[in-house]
Amino acid sequence: MNDFALDRSLSSRWPAPRFFLSKFARPLLLVGLLGLAACAADAADDAAADVILTGGEVWTGEDSAPWAEAIALRGNEIVAVGSVAEVDEHRGRGTEVVELEGRFVAPGFIDNHTHFNSAGALLLGVNLLDVADEEGLVAAVRAAAVRLPAGAWMIGGDWGAYEAWAAGSTGQSGGAGAEPFRPDRATIDPVTPDHPALLSRWDRSAYLANARALEAAAAECGWSGVECTDGEPTGRLTPEAAARVREAIPPKSLEQKLDEARIAMAQLAELGVTTIHDNTPPDQFEVYRALIERDEMTTRIYARPSLTDFDELPSLGLPPEVGGEWVKVHGLKGHVDGIMGNSSARFYEPYLHTGERGSWRAIMSPAGNMERILLKADSAGFVPQVHAIGDQAVDTLLDMFERVMALNGEKERRFRMIHAQVLRDGAVADRMAALGIIAEVQPYHAIDDMRWMEERIGERSRWAYAFRTLDEAGVLLSFGSDWPGTNAAWYTANPLMGMYAAVTRQTLDGEPAGGWFPEERVDTETALRAYTVNNAWAAGEENLKGSLAPGKLADLVVLDRNPLEVPGNELKDIRVVRTIVDGRTVFVAP
Repeated sequence: MNDFALDRSLSSRWPAPRFFLSKFARPLLLVGLLGLAACAADAADDAAADVILTGGEVWTGEDSAPWAEAIALRGNEIVAVGSVAEVDEHRGRGTEVVELEGRFVAPGFIDNHTHFNSAGALLLGVNLLDVADEEGLVAAVRAAAVRLPAGAWMIGGDWGAYEAWAAGSTGQSGGAGAEPFRPDRATIDPVTPDHPALLSRWDRSAYLANARALEAAAAECGWSGVECTDGEPTGRLTPEAAARVREAIPPKSLEQKLDEARIAMAQLAELGVTTIHDNTPPDQFEVYRALIERDEMTTRIYARPSLTDFDELPSLGLPPEVGGEWVKVHGLKGHVDGIMGNSSARFYEPYLHTGERGSWRAIMSPAGNMERILLKADSAGFVPQVHAIGDQAVDTLLDMFERVMALNGEKERRFRMIHAQVLRDGAVADRMAALGIIAEVQPYHAIDDMRWMEERIGERSRWAYAFRTLDEAGVLLSFGSDWPGTNAAWYTANPLMGMYAAVTRQTLDGEPAGGWFPEERVDTETALRAYTVNNAWAAGEENLKGSLAPGKLADLVVLDRNPLEVPGNELKDIRVVRTIVDGRTVFVAP
């Protein structure tokens, strides 16, 4: 009997099972198939994207595929970048789909130079840099009193930084001359009933204490440096008297530091900044750890303690990996010279207005000390990142870097010169390129500092902030902000403002026409790469961030316009629509 005949025979002999399968098994089979389908769908959803951003202009920063239409995120990683159709394959039942409607997507901005704790203190506390009259002082102090915890000290402020030269000035008018603003405590006492206050002038030549601060320090007219009228302190103090009052200030509570960090992170998120390279004091790490434990971090930190602390680093308890992908310690920040704001940057020739040449930082003494520390840091695997502003300071740092490379032998290095502010000439850029030194520069400095630069160093200003010269020499340009600035200037953390400054070299109202030393302007894509791709490479994190590609961290920013398609003078007007860090939306524009 063949198989076909056997089948016919069995079916004819046992017809009942056929009826049984029809009535009962089919529904069960259908349920089973549906269950298998659901399992398959669940498995597919497990592999599906959590978020898809689609229908926009996606600038990836990847040379092989610089443009895309959509991007898919799962967890804290990018899983797909490509056309709408390609990325849509990663859509699941639970995928959040963000319709971009033609908006511009870029890697999250990376800021190469911040003072995060100082920024938080200014944002929560009092910022007086642009204050030079009673009305402005009262308004700023009153607002800070509302933000600060009850009883917290109000410190600093740095009033009068733009008193001689208005913010946005080209330096063609203004300067010394007017009598400086000299407030007294009668101005601020009524608005600071719950806060001791010790405020400073921008150059730290004068201080103002309110009644509560004077009482806390037991300051009286008998003290040297305490100004009094009719036997009552006016609150005006000399630096020496202010130092005595400062001794009464208790340490900040951790909760206040956390409040400062939260307000600083919120501002960075609003500006599309997802990583900062931060100049981090040792006591700030407890703040970062607390934020990580509370799952409150929204900004990644590439932290760099001071080179001056190098010998004590083991006792500070700062391991290379502090907080996974959130906080890393790799660079160490040092200083060769002073700053332009108080004319202490070191030059070969004297300043025109003081006859002085500037000064070296303490770490430069005794002779050879800085080089000794650089050698040890390089040997230990840290990356020295050193401030040099004046032309002599720039050359001196290059000399030290070159000797460290020769003495410690060949290996991959990503040394940085911070600011690289005034070159002696274009040959300095060629030397930096030959040594592989990264130029860690802050473009907004150029359009703020021009207000007094030429008055101080004259023709040497031609080589100040020489971005295009550096770029064309082959030096890697790394951009950032120096947020929140110095005691002489306030700098925004907005990368679009930094890009505007680099591309136009004009003040915010478009002066001077054509730009300040316009031969040093760069194009917009160069500026964008300097805030993304280049900064990731400078930190040794090019495999994690800085561009948009599968496997990289899901840090990105959505802008309302494509910066590569607008005139340079409109860059400052572009707004952030959405910021995503670690796959989570941390800011959406109202």
